[in-house]
Amino acid sequence: MTRALVTGGAGFVGRHLCARLLSEGLDVVCVDSVVHGTGGLLPEHWPVPPKGRFTFVSSDCRDYFARTNERFDYVYHLAAVVGGRIMMETQALSVAEDLAVDALMWKWAAATRPGCVVFFSSSAAYSIGHQRAIGHTLLREEMISFQEGLGVPDLSYGWAKLTGEFLMKLYVERYGGRAVAYRPFSGYGEDQDLAYPFPAICQRLMAEMGRDEVFVWGSGRQCRDFIHISDCVDFVWRTVDRLPTGASLNLSTGIATSFITLAEEVARQIGWDPKVSGLSDKPEGVFYRCGDTRMQADYGLAPSIELSDGIGRMLEQLRFKAGRAA
Repeated sequence: MTRALVTGGAGFVGRHLCARLLSEGLDVVCVDSVVHGTGGLLPEHWPVPPKGRFTFVSSDCRDYFARTNERFDYVYHLAAVVGGRIMMETQALSVAEDLAVDALMWKWAAATRPGCVVFFSSSAAYSIGHQRAIGHTLLREEMISFQEGLGVPDLSYGWAKLTGEFLMKLYVERYGGRAVAYRPFSGYGEDQDLAYPFPAICQRLMAEMGRDEVFVWGSGRQCRDFIHISDCVDFVWRTVDRLPTGASLNLSTGIATSFITLAEEVARQIGWDPKVSGLSDKPEGVFYRCGDTRMQADYGLAPSIELSDGIGRMLEQLRFKAGRAA
């Protein structure tokens, strides 16, 4: 039986990944301390309750690494202190704790030698110099090069993920281990925590239906590359054994959508046409973050869920929850 360890597996991405691995017949061990505010859910509350050979370990993964020397065929490392933009900007040192988490994971991997370590990095690792209002460009995997120089990533979260990728490079080159990394862009889905902009905007507009004007954070002109969680997980499953060791791959659609455009489409699907304005006193983040998809295309990857369909799914789920609460 192929065995997979998923750290941070109760989080938004992790629980969807666990479900996919189980559906493919893997034996899955999920380790997560389910920290409040990170969007983690206990398995009994997952959209798809785990079935098959599944073990949930309620533990900080650092404690787990200290007490086990089990060998796994795959280690999917998602454990991180992460939340919405507010957390990234106001709790920078808490996010920096990810450095310790990742360092211990790579040290543990060097000792136990799993078949493959899959490191979940982030689009926040890309230089903010490529994401400004003037001169922005699609973000290509080769823009992060530890041989040719680096720009400044996005806040402490970006630095932590960039450092994690550098540790992966050392693990591959110095220890001979197999490892690959993925850089998700703005993943979203129906069970995502409201600390993230996509579900928060959908819920807020449902509550404010009928108003003449609604608001989004920042200027509203800032753009993100929204990709549905099912496409993210599918891309990982289809490439994890095909990527060269040490390689990193975007998880993106290549389509940039402003927050104003997102809110306008949400309102349209709800059934009204308000003016959408920005809130200058709220965080905006980088102006333009969108992934180049050429490398994904080389592996035959293309998203199956368009943003308009994803919005429809989210609104349907919010209506269902509202009906149950009534």
